[in-house]
Amino acid sequence: MTPTPDFEELLSLIEDRSAALRAEFAASPDPGVRVPSCPDWSLGDLVEHLTGVHRFWADTVEAGPAGRPPAGASAEAPADAPASADLLDRSVVATERLVAVLRSAGPAAGCWTWWGDADVPMTSGAVARHQVHEAAVHAFDAQLAAGAPQPVPAPVALDGIDEFIGVGHGTAGPWPYEPVRIGLHTDEGRSWVVELTASGSRVVDSGRDGTDAGLRGPASDLLLTLHGRLPLDSLRGEGDRATLRNFLSRPDLD
Repeated sequence: MTPTPDFEELLSLIEDRSAALRAEFAASPDPGVRVPSCPDWSLGDLVEHLTGVHRFWADTVEAGPAGRPPAGASAEAPADAPASADLLDRSVVATERLVAVLRSAGPAAGCWTWWGDADVPMTSGAVARHQVHEAAVHAFDAQLAAGAPQPVPAPVALDGIDEFIGVGHGTAGPWPYEPVRIGLHTDEGRSWVVELTASGSRVVDSGRDGTDAGLRGPASDLLLTLHGRLPLDSLRGEGDRATLRNFLSRPDLD
């Protein structure tokens, strides 16, 4: 089993994946080009979004434990935010501040998170982990807009699948269909079995009772399909297609 990266590695990965996104913007002759996987956004909008997300989580972690986000914290772009070199500068500053706030807090500091209903800690460490995968998926979005999508690095993708199950399915609420078990299997050798019932979702021992349906493929393709960036046919499906489609449409993490 591939372990979750340690805290310092998570911080480095936030920087790395955020820089990968900005590199596509910096190299693009048209910052207004549309992002196929986020059709309402341009490439500039995508950078602005990640910039705002980094500001929001820096404010939130810095505020400490709370029942709601700190007053004034917002991921929305300023009304006059330019899609220009100024945007790149602001994005770099936002990422640097997020990483600095996280490092200062350490991995165990409590803070508000939106995944309070999941079996995932409400800590700065969990925020750092989530921000790696936010940046990784949006870096893919930016590469797709530029016409040269690259696989998410396998160690990031493997941890991203695990994190997605915990946060995404962990906050999705009751499964509104007949109970099922879905197997997720990566070509790199790691697997999960997700049990979905009226009580919600949980990972179970794959040795018990088998699965009703499954998805197989490279870790990057599996992660990106879970996030709605690639179609179901990008993976090798097993079992009822409608069940797999219901599974993939379940968490709404826009």
